[in-house]
Amino acid sequence: MSMYGVPGVALVQEGMGQIPPVPFQTPQNIFRFGEQTLWSTLFLTGGSIVANSTNRIFSTPVGQVGQGFTAALSIAETNLKEGGRVPAGVAYDVFGIASELVSDSQANDVANNVLGTLATATSSVALISDALNVQHNGVLSWDFTQTTVDICPVILAGAGGGLFGALASTLNNVNVGHMNNGNGHIWMYRKHPVALPGNSTFSIVVRFGSRAATISNGNGLSVRVTLLGYYKNVIEIGN
Repeated sequence: MSMYGVPGVALVQEGMGQIPPVPFQTPQNIFRFGEQTLWSTLFLTGGSIVANSTNRIFSTPVGQVGQGFTAALSIAETNLKEGGRVPAGVAYDVFGIASELVSDSQANDVANNVLGTLATATSSVALISDALNVQHNGVLSWDFTQTTVDICPVILAGAGGGLFGALASTLNNVNVGHMNNGNGHIWMYRKHPVALPGNSTFSIVVRFGSRAATISNGNGLSVRVTLLGYYKNVIEIGN
């Protein structure tokens, strides 16, 4: 018998069971799945005392001022359309968290009406110390409406390698330097992703312990946290 059967001979014959049911109604919605990242950035001004502080991120949307910045956040700092909320109609499951540290070219976000540059090389003892300070004294935590859940120290949530570099110089005839191999790999939820239902309110807080040092005066420092996840979007297509 060919795959199309023999004329006059039914493909489903007596004793072979029932024909699988086929619905006659038109589907009313479809589900769209995909991968997407959400990110948000904290700015620590040069000279900031961060010991025992709690700093909330994912609370300021693009185009508004907050999270330590004194000028509006751009797409590089966040892609949230609404502070503290997953987009309407989208369920979002977080399976990974990354964090990266970048020095500013000046102590403040805006100085003399000029924006700083979040692209300064980690090329001095002070900048390396600032990075190590945040890596080893900072902790990431989920902050929901009435519940706080600790995630991990900043140094465990890397961003594909984090900071790299070596510094060696002579100061008063004494060699100083540090080799920093960056943060660890991305923090993963290996078995159970964190579910953020559509329109749910959430944020992440960057907290520092009592031994955290003051950020150096010459440069500011940013901490950008990225959520890696899957989204599910329901699209209505009929009545």
